[in-house]
Amino acid sequence: MSSERYSLFSLLRESLRGHTGWKPAWRKASPQAAYDVVIVGGGGHGLATAYYLARRYGIRRVAVLEKGWIGNGNIGRNTTIVRSNYLLPGNTPFYECSMKLWEGLEQDINYNAMVSQRGVLNLFHNDAQRNAYIRRGNAMRLHGIDAELLDASAVRAKLPFLNFDDARFPIQGGLLQRRGGTVRHDAVAWGYARAADQLGVDIIENCEVTGITIANGRVTGVETSRGPIAAGKVGLACAGNSSRVAAMAGLRLPIESHVLQAFVTEGLKPFIDCVTTFGAGHFYISQSDKGGLVFGGDIDGYNSYAQRGNMPVVEDVVEGGMALMPRIGRVRLLRQWGGLMDMSMDGSPIIDRTPVDKLYLNAGWCYGGFKATPASGLCFAHLLARDEPHEVATAYRLDRFGRGAVIDEKGMGAQPNLH
Repeated sequence: MSSERYSLFSLLRESLRGHTGWKPAWRKASPQAAYDVVIVGGGGHGLATAYYLARRYGIRRVAVLEKGWIGNGNIGRNTTIVRSNYLLPGNTPFYECSMKLWEGLEQDINYNAMVSQRGVLNLFHNDAQRNAYIRRGNAMRLHGIDAELLDASAVRAKLPFLNFDDARFPIQGGLLQRRGGTVRHDAVAWGYARAADQLGVDIIENCEVTGITIANGRVTGVETSRGPIAAGKVGLACAGNSSRVAAMAGLRLPIESHVLQAFVTEGLKPFIDCVTTFGAGHFYISQSDKGGLVFGGDIDGYNSYAQRGNMPVVEDVVEGGMALMPRIGRVRLLRQWGGLMDMSMDGSPIIDRTPVDKLYLNAGWCYGGFKATPASGLCFAHLLARDEPHEVATAYRLDRFGRGAVIDEKGMGAQPNLH
């Protein structure tokens, strides 16, 4: 494993060498016969879990199994937004914990994840929406989270290029969280992988899990495309494939898999200095450090395991963008992709033990997976190490659907595609 620490000194040294001395960020590990913990899924949540298991709980005989390569899944297929502007008690402490971890992440893992706290602004267009945002902002401030209510003139001063004068849905104001913003998604995967590797974690790519071995009601390991691996505990952190992998252990999850599309335009001069969401439709936009506009909208309206989307959602997203800022119609679209979303029945995640002993679940992240990465990893690591939920994730129980203790942040009902 590499123990080299990135620093100004190492950067200057390699500049003089022509950058020929950099070592690989992590080892290409081969699977061992057995581990204390096996984590299925090498995305952001799986890598963060492995890192916090090793760093905070001293459990280092850990393997992260990824069927493809690091960065191939949702961790590299999202719109990079981070925020903690949630309303409900089950969500608020968790996402604020994640925001605080984001704020110290680069120093913690010694990696430039390009954390940019440029702010997240949710626009409102009618009185009811304004009142809902006032309620949310007050709930945030009661939990010690920053929130500001802006009127139309303040929004216009901040984002003068939006459609204020002849809009079908006039902008009345917005709820701003200044600590929110964006983080480079690929760098999050690479940084956590490197940091976990330095602590002795084996990151095993091109290793697909094909079965889960169970004896006397207890998990004993996994079958993989690279042979069997014994494990004291197995944690599932495989996003849109959670249902398929859990089915190997005989479990049926309250999750549906849908595709969420994202889009990037050609590079432009900087003009959007915060993440902005359209309150009269599902459209959100920010500008990357390379100048491209990054935006997205609703999930596709049907279940799918494909990492691509369809034209009706493309049209809906573009319509939302044109309604909010007509000048976007002159910009050329460079690329589009789809991420595989594990949509739960109430739109909130699951971090819990399963009915199978020593099998643990991290799933159901819906639209909130990327912003949750650090807290998800910390809370899942805590669960795997201590066999009890972390204090900020006590509401994310698997049995909440049977108990009627759902966490419906949007208030849309028990239907995954509504969240």
